[in-house]
Amino acid sequence: MADLYRGPVGAGAELEPDKPQLDEKLRQAYFWIVNKAIISPHYDIEYNDGPALSFNVGDSKRILSLPSGQSYSSYVLLPLLTFATRRKCLFIGGPGRGKTASAILMGVLAGASVREVRRAMQHGHPQMTIADLLGNPLPADLINARDMAEIRIAWRSWLSMRVKIVDEYNRIPTRTQSALLTVMGDNYAEVLNQVFECPESAWFLTANDEQGGGTYQVIEALRDRIDVIVQALAFNPRFLQELLVRIEEDVRPEELMPPELVFTADEVDEMGKTIRAVEVPEGLRRRLEFFASQFELAEMAGGQLEYMTKDTARLSGIAWHELAAADNGRDRVKDLGCQTRNGLSVRNLMTLLLYAKALAYFRGNTQVELEDLRQVLPFVLHDKLQPDPDAPFFALPENAPYRTDRVSWLRRLFDLANDEYLRLDLDRTDAVGELAQQFALGLEGVGEGDTRARLVRIEKLIGQLVRGRKLYGHLYDDLLKLKYLHQRYTNYLAWLRAQ
Repeated sequence: MADLYRGPVGAGAELEPDKPQLDEKLRQAYFWIVNKAIISPHYDIEYNDGPALSFNVGDSKRILSLPSGQSYSSYVLLPLLTFATRRKCLFIGGPGRGKTASAILMGVLAGASVREVRRAMQHGHPQMTIADLLGNPLPADLINARDMAEIRIAWRSWLSMRVKIVDEYNRIPTRTQSALLTVMGDNYAEVLNQVFECPESAWFLTANDEQGGGTYQVIEALRDRIDVIVQALAFNPRFLQELLVRIEEDVRPEELMPPELVFTADEVDEMGKTIRAVEVPEGLRRRLEFFASQFELAEMAGGQLEYMTKDTARLSGIAWHELAAADNGRDRVKDLGCQTRNGLSVRNLMTLLLYAKALAYFRGNTQVELEDLRQVLPFVLHDKLQPDPDAPFFALPENAPYRTDRVSWLRRLFDLANDEYLRLDLDRTDAVGELAQQFALGLEGVGEGDTRARLVRIEKLIGQLVRGRKLYGHLYDDLLKLKYLHQRYTNYLAWLRAQ
């Protein structure tokens, strides 16, 4: 285009090519990494633009699918989305799978040199102290200070990095893990009452497995702060030629990052704002609500409706198999909640929505699609939904692989919830949703007669829902929602009378 306009009018003035939009720049970074840096031929995030060809493989008849749309490698894409949203990603996999190299690439993408990233990386080891992690007080201040406020701290340089990397985080002692939790969760470090405020950062941690199989067991709160878990899949020897070229040319991919792919802090801030603005359609939100409602119910765990949850059982210390044995009123194969030992937290759901928005943004869309949510869900909930290996679902021969393949199990779980959502026709027949929408319009101008009519409608609906039905997770949440609406209208009616 510059050549077309070069002439008498533009003589002597070179037209500077437009910079790509940030989503396009993020896509360029992905394709450079996946084609030039990280050898990852595993396109496990699949999209289809039409019918896809598939083959049955082996005695187990597993499906090899050939996606008809642009598909991606989770090992490269999920870390990039973490970088764009400044969240926390855990790489898992055996030694030598490229976990640390992938984390270093993210640091270089943020504008730091390879040397700076390597020096700032925290290496977990059994003797790691809080001072090793955060910094040391200056010796002269320790001797001369009259109170704690006069003691200055030599803070570790990694605390100010926009990309923070902790290698083998499950080898860090428990006490030091608590200090790391403060930095990860609250974005500040504290030593001797001195506080260092950290900038918003993307975090990348590595471990040989996500079960805490290092020197120390990872504390639960620290594990909960991790947003996505990405597995480093096995190297395919068919790509050995690429390794040979790197040896012969003595190159390291992280040292060859094109400068035009590097993001400034302002650009990452702008990306984050745009990602958060991506729309989640109401129908898609309802499907996620329905999926999330499947897992928390434990009917035998509480005597009052609000306490009939798996978390109540966990806090009581009762053995899980005792609770499962007492719950014999439902179809334990059909009920998705019987496959897990826990439900989803607020943090899990917020993270899931954010990564779905980030994936839609990466693909150049302004609205999240169902497939976006389906593809990121297994990586966000990888260690958040704990399976019950003794559940009848896993005893079926066709479901045996789901005992070990957590990603495929979670995606299958989401598909089963969607199938049930469609069977119940909840897009068109959602009486609870209609009552909730009516309440969301506000109570201004609603008189006593209308309020009483709405209360009667709620009571009748509850009667219909509980009549002769087994209690499943989605019905449990609907009943709690109706009780909430009933109480709000009851309070409003009392206020009207007081006027």
